[in-house]
Amino acid sequence: MDYLKAFEAIVLQQLARVEKMKSDTDFINYQALDKIIIGVIGGDGIGPAITAHAHRVLAQLLADEVKSGKVQFKTIDGCTIENRAAAGKAIPDDVLAEIKKCNVLLKGPTTTPRKGDKWANVESANVAMRKELDLFANVRPVKVPELNIDWAFFRENTECLYALGSQGVNINDELAFDFRVITSPGTERIAKLAFEYAKANNKKRVTIVTKANVVKATDGKFLDICKQVGEEYPGIEVDDWYIDIMTAKLIDEKRRSQFEVFILPNLYGDILTDEAAELQGGVGTAGSANIGKRYAMFEAIHGSAPRMVEEGRDIYADPSSVIRAGAMLLSHIGYQEKADQLYSALEKCTVTEKKLSITGRPDGSTGAQIADYILAETGK
Repeated sequence: MDYLKAFEAIVLQQLARVEKMKSDTDFINYQALDKIIIGVIGGDGIGPAITAHAHRVLAQLLADEVKSGKVQFKTIDGCTIENRAAAGKAIPDDVLAEIKKCNVLLKGPTTTPRKGDKWANVESANVAMRKELDLFANVRPVKVPELNIDWAFFRENTECLYALGSQGVNINDELAFDFRVITSPGTERIAKLAFEYAKANNKKRVTIVTKANVVKATDGKFLDICKQVGEEYPGIEVDDWYIDIMTAKLIDEKRRSQFEVFILPNLYGDILTDEAAELQGGVGTAGSANIGKRYAMFEAIHGSAPRMVEEGRDIYADPSSVIRAGAMLLSHIGYQEKADQLYSALEKCTVTEKKLSITGRPDGSTGAQIADYILAETGK
C-alpha cells in the first residue's frame, strides 16, 4: 500500500469538502414548504420499538397537519445492520435515496460494527448520514431544574476523529494511524449556531471545550475560531475549558449551574453529553438534534441495546429519549406550541409525577404504557 497516496487522497477529499461548505445556502424555511415530509427510521435493536412509540405520539400531535396535507410521515426501512452489512455500505444507496426525499428524520439507534463482530466493517450509519446530509450540528439539551441545570451542547458533527473513522491505516501489525480533521468553515458554522442560540435564548455564557494545550493544530484551530466568532457577540461571556477538567466540573455542585451553552468538537461532545444526560436520568432520557441547512435528523443518544432484544425485553425499552427527540423535531419545523406541550408531558412522566416505573425489565412499565401516558397528557 502506498501510504502517502492514501493520505493525499484524504487531504484532497477534505479540501473539496471545505470548498463545498463555503458555497452552502441558507437554512431551509420549513413553514414555507407546501409539504413537510418526516421520515421515520426504526434502526436496530430496540430502535424499531421505541421509534414506533415516538411516531405514534407525533402523529397525534400533528393529526390536523397530516389531514390537511401539510405534513406527511414516511417510513423508511432498510437502515438495519443486516441490510447495511449485506450492501457493504453504511447506508445502502436505495435507502439513502429515500432519506433524501424527506425534510426531517426521526431515527432510532443503529448498530455500528466493532472489530471482531460478525458484521462487515461498515462505517457508522450515524456518521455517514451526518456527512451525506451535512448535518453539522449535534444539539443536545440537558435540563434538571432541581439541580439548577439548564445546558445546551453544540457538538460539531462532521469532523474530528469520527469523520475519518473508517479511513485509518494499519501500517503493519505494530503501527496504526487514525486521522482527525478540523476545518475553519466547519468550526465557524457550529460556533455561529451556538452563539445565535445563546443570543436568541438570553444566555449569557458560552463555553468552548477542547484540549488545545496538547492537541495544538486541530483543537487550537477550533478554539481560536470559536473565540473569533464570540467577538461578534459582545453581550455574551466566552470562556474555554479543557475536556478533562470539564468532565469534572459537570458534577461539581458549586460550578455546574454556571454553565449554559457549550461548543465542542465531535469526540469531546459525544463523551460530555453522555455524562450530562446521566444527571438528567440517564442516556435513555436524552434526545438529540442533528441540524444542517437543508436536512435535520432527530434521535436518541443511546445505542441499540441488542441484549434487550436477545432477552425479549425490547417491549420494556424506555421510548422517552426518542419522544424527546420528537419534541425537538416539532420545534425545529415551526410547531413550538406542540413541542412545549410534549416537553411538558415528558417532564410529568419522567420527572415530576413518575407514576410509571421504567426499569427495562418486566418489573417496570412497557414502552407502550409510557407512550400511552404521554398521549393522554398531550390530549388534555
